[in-house]
Amino acid sequence: MKTLPISRYRFFQKLQPLSLLKKITGKSVTGCLQVFSTSGSWSLYVDEGKLIYACYSEKMFEPLYRNLQSLSQQISTLPREIHQQLRAIFETGIENQAIPNPDYLAICWLVNQKYISPSEAAMLIEQLALEVLESFLNLEEGSYEFIPESFLDDMPKFCHLNLRLLVEQCQTPRSVSVSEREASRREAVYRQTPPTSQSHPSELFKINELKPKSKSTPNSSRTNSYKPSAYRGQQIIQQPAEKKIYTIFCIDDSPTVLNVIQSYLDEQMFSVVGVTDSLKALMQIVNTKPDIIFLDISMPNLDGYELCSLLRKNSNFKNTPVIMVSEKVGFLDRARAKMVRASGYLTKPFTQGDLLKTIFKHIL
Repeated sequence: MKTLPISRYRFFQKLQPLSLLKKITGKSVTGCLQVFSTSGSWSLYVDEGKLIYACYSEKMFEPLYRNLQSLSQQISTLPREIHQQLRAIFETGIENQAIPNPDYLAICWLVNQKYISPSEAAMLIEQLALEVLESFLNLEEGSYEFIPESFLDDMPKFCHLNLRLLVEQCQTPRSVSVSEREASRREAVYRQTPPTSQSHPSELFKINELKPKSKSTPNSSRTNSYKPSAYRGQQIIQQPAEKKIYTIFCIDDSPTVLNVIQSYLDEQMFSVVGVTDSLKALMQIVNTKPDIIFLDISMPNLDGYELCSLLRKNSNFKNTPVIMVSEKVGFLDRARAKMVRASGYLTKPFTQGDLLKTIFKHIL
């Protein structure tokens, strides 16, 4: 898909939204279509031609909260104060523009905290996508670009939506009842996939389980197959789950860096343990058993590489995510980090968004 780099935009052009959508439905297309207009920007994320998420810059959290409110009538595990929790943790990222896609991070957090299941996340994403596409289809002019790589590449995927069928839903007259729209969608699915003894409208979606991470198996006992009409009008009874606080262990000889990390992370979700002495850190890590460890490479006595190597020899930390932190970004540095089996690399100076992206990538 050929587009102009955003830096070369001069004037908005006439747009044909349906034509743009057609260009991103090929099996070889993976990335993000970004469309800009005077009223805002749209981001459509696709994986092999299937929609995995869609958002509109001017209405990011309001649709999420509204659809969560609707979902909460069917799900007993969603607390009434969930909107306040999400605002405290994620909406702050919009103010300083540090966190990319805080709305999607919020959905990942809801699943990881077991407030909703992956299947329910797929239901939520579908409803949000319909709202975004309805406004997107009304665009007449703007600019666009296609980005092959996006922030969502490293995040869990809850569904793969068929864009053509979603567009058909959006174009269904508003006067048609919900049940008729659902019937229309089922017919559309069957037109694409001839009915067999195993056919079901849920074939429109391919729900992916969260990639297993160390020390956690979220939602292992809950269903992970999304049947579009299965939960509507029914009360979903679930056992309430305790809210998880993630322990972040940071080892850096600079107290300033430790304070920055602490200030970037919300205390309602993260417990940060900071240590400036790498030798003392070894004993504290054993007692703390953190969810993720951040290691500064350049430290006296015991540098990050040596410390990481020692941790990997301990069976308790064989699979714990260990992130190397340094101002160095050279190939040799990354190679050394790989040799000691580090999980990732975070380059100084980093933003709040960089830090959160790294954490969510390795503990969700």
